[in-house]
Amino acid sequence: MKPITSSRSGVTALASAAALSLLASVAVITAVSPAGATTSEKQAAAARSWPSTPDGFAALPGNGRGPTTGGAGGQTVTVTNQADLNKYVTAAEPYIIKVAGTINISPKGTELRVGSNKTIVGVGTKGEIVGGGFFLKAGVSNVIIRNLTIRDTRMPDDDPGDDSYDYDAIQIDTANHIWIDHNRLTRMNDGLLDSRKDTTNLTVSWNHFVENNKTFGIGWTDNVTSKITIHHNWFQNTNSRNPSADNIANLHMYNNYLQNITGYGNFVRGKTKAVIENSYYDTVKDPYYVEAGELVQRGNIVVNSTWGSGKVKEKGTAFDPRSFYSYTLDPAADVPGLLRTYAGPQANIGT
Repeated sequence: MKPITSSRSGVTALASAAALSLLASVAVITAVSPAGATTSEKQAAAARSWPSTPDGFAALPGNGRGPTTGGAGGQTVTVTNQADLNKYVTAAEPYIIKVAGTINISPKGTELRVGSNKTIVGVGTKGEIVGGGFFLKAGVSNVIIRNLTIRDTRMPDDDPGDDSYDYDAIQIDTANHIWIDHNRLTRMNDGLLDSRKDTTNLTVSWNHFVENNKTFGIGWTDNVTSKITIHHNWFQNTNSRNPSADNIANLHMYNNYLQNITGYGNFVRGKTKAVIENSYYDTVKDPYYVEAGELVQRGNIVVNSTWGSGKVKEKGTAFDPRSFYSYTLDPAADVPGLLRTYAGPQANIGT
C-alpha cells in the first residue's frame, strides 16, 4: 500500500509514541476479548442471531451484478491448512470455505489470491489466519470474508513506519460486491483493511480493528465511483487511517466505536461525500474531519478527545443514505457496549 501523502504529516512523529501505546494496550485487548467477556456478555452474544447476507451497499445491484451472496450455491468445504485454503479460495467455482482452526501462512506476509464467488468464514471463534492475509484483485466480485481472526505479520525491523513490507490482512483492488463482517484484524505490518482504487459495493460491518499503525485506507484513485458502507466496527488502540477516505462517491459510516486513537480518526478527503452518524469517539485525536469533499455528521458522541487547530468538522450536504437503502441506527450511547460484545468473531457464526 503506498502512503497517503496528504495525511502523513505528523504521523511519523506520532508513530513511536503510538507503538509504545499499542504495546501497553495488550492487556486491555485481552480483557475485552470473548475469552474475557462477562457471563452476561457471553449469553447475550450467544443469543443474538446474525443474517447470512449483507446490508448497505454490498446488498445492492451494480456493475452488472446483484447483491453479494459469496459462495452461495457452491460446495461447502472445511479447511485446516494453507494448501487446502489456497486451493479453494483461488478456484474458479463458487465455494463456501469454512476455516475450522488456526492456519499459519508461509512465507510470512503471503496474501492468498481470492477468486470471485467465495465465502470464507471462521467456524465459531476457531478460525484464525496467522502470518498472512487475503488479496482481491481487479475484477473479483461477490466475496464474503467473515468471522475470522487475521493477525500477526508485524516486522520488528520495519517499526514504526510499516513501509518496507506490504503485508495486509485484507487488500481489495477494484473489486466489487464485497462483505467484510465480524472479523478481528490485528498486528499486521501494513494495513488491516485496504479498499483501494475503484472497489465498490462494499460493506464493512461488526469488525474489531485493533492494535495497528495503519488501519483502514480507502481510495488511491482519481475516479469518484465507489460506494461503501462502514457500520458497527470497533477501532481500538490504532494510529492512522480509521478510515482515511479519498474520492469516494458515497461513504456511509454509522454506529462505529473509535477508542484510543493516536493519529486521527475518520478523515474525509479528495472528492469524497461522507455521512457519519451515531458513532462514539473516546480518546481520539481529531475524531472526524474533512480536508476536501463533503462531510455531514450527526448524532455522534465525542469524549476525552480533541481536534487540532483548523480542522473542519463538517462541510456541504453530502448525500442521503436512505435514498440508497434502509437501515436502523442504534443510539450512540449504546455503541461501546454493543461492540464490546458483538464485534469480531462470534460463536454462532459459521457453525
